[in-house]
Amino acid sequence: MFLQRLPTICSRAAAPQLAFLILAALLTPQPGQTQGPSPLNGPEAEFHMARLIHGPIGTCGQGRRRGAWWCIDYPDAEYHLTRGLRRLTRLEVANDSIFLQTIDDRIFDYPWLFAQQVGHWELSNSEIARLREYLLRGGFMVVDDFHGPREWVVFSNVIHRVFPDRPIVDIPDTDTLLHILYDVDQRTQIPGRRHLYRGRDGQIDAQLEGPAQWRGIYDEKGRLLVAINFNMDMGDAWEHADDPYYPEPMTALAYRFGVNYVIYAMTH
Repeated sequence: MFLQRLPTICSRAAAPQLAFLILAALLTPQPGQTQGPSPLNGPEAEFHMARLIHGPIGTCGQGRRRGAWWCIDYPDAEYHLTRGLRRLTRLEVANDSIFLQTIDDRIFDYPWLFAQQVGHWELSNSEIARLREYLLRGGFMVVDDFHGPREWVVFSNVIHRVFPDRPIVDIPDTDTLLHILYDVDQRTQIPGRRHLYRGRDGQIDAQLEGPAQWRGIYDEKGRLLVAINFNMDMGDAWEHADDPYYPEPMTALAYRFGVNYVIYAMTH
């Protein structure tokens, strides 16, 4: 196991905005979520988060029985991230995510695709071909919340079917993704809530299955097609933005990454 003492992230110019964001998440009442594989007629706003359905469709909800792997942090991750995007950018942001399989023709209307628990994902040959087409036509996918050697093998076996000729590489500190709005080259590991425990000194620590790895797959022109959050759980950091047990610095960093991911997808 990889033990991590959670650090305090140094403040930047955006720190006051991020502090306000966390406070607002605490004070703003949460309305009922309006999930469904709607809207049937396309995006309802300039940016609409899309969540990839992989494997059995199953159910998606709250509570201890969360349903399918692909919707593990829904709906709270969406709620907090979309409200953060509204406060920290000028994007017109839809209230909720849409759930899409790659074979759904509407996928080309959504340039930012979020895939969780890809250490358990399954894609058919037709889904593989469509995902390749989506990414090469300008789509951008963020994969998140998978951990350890076994889940890496599952993920890499599937993504190498999508791009058998493109290597998985480390994202360099100079990559545009890490600086397009916020400078997020600190590479601080973002744990899931299940990885946290309180040490004897009262400090919240994290126990994960290995060090964080920010990796990616690029096209021949250097555009990032797939951003890979390995041994991290950014979705949990968004989901638990209003949870006093989850370390605020990790949520603040996850918001910065989320904003950068979305702006990169909308501009590349």
